[in-house]
Amino acid sequence: MKAIIYCRVSTEKETQESSLKRQEEELLHLAEQNQFEIEAIIKEKASGYDLDREGILELLERIKEPQIQAVLIQDETRLGRGNAKIALLHFILKEEIKLYSIAHNGELQLSESDSMVLQIVSMVEEYQRKLHNVKIKRGMKRAVEHGYRPQKNLKNLGLHSGREKIEVPIEEIDRLRRNGLTFAEIAATMRGFGYSISKATVHRRYREYIEMKEK
Repeated sequence: MKAIIYCRVSTEKETQESSLKRQEEELLHLAEQNQFEIEAIIKEKASGYDLDREGILELLERIKEPQIQAVLIQDETRLGRGNAKIALLHFILKEEIKLYSIAHNGELQLSESDSMVLQIVSMVEEYQRKLHNVKIKRGMKRAVEHGYRPQKNLKNLGLHSGREKIEVPIEEIDRLRRNGLTFAEIAATMRGFGYSISKATVHRRYREYIEMKEK
């Protein structure tokens, strides 16, 4: 299992340098205990209340890579403090990344209060998605009433009936990504449309598409 180590101290004081080094050493030991293959070690000196941190932004970008399955931290406060901590926990767990901590000598166990807040956030997001889908359904119904025929606009509709769809609508993946969906959520959405596709495949196809556009 591949993982990323994240270490943070709150100030630039020289006395904190030893703490940063100690975190790294302890997390490397934790990785060895759990047989993790470390892809990257991210260290930074910044306030946990601040979201505009180079290290944490790099971490959030790296966990989108399909091979990354876990993040190792000293404890949840190393990710952030206050509302920043909740936001970051939600983002990381939403990407289906496991968190391991030294404090728990294994997989991170959230406090009852943190778990409750994250459940509420997830519930709100779920209802936002449902509302979004209701609006799309309503708009589609109105479009059909005014002569729109979706079968003329969907490629390969009806072909290879009963078989898994090999090709996926990359433009739709791009649109969903720009709307803020994670690769896991996009894969789930595509499967709902009948496309047999994994999170890793969605990520690969998306990267290929972006690279092609850049060229």
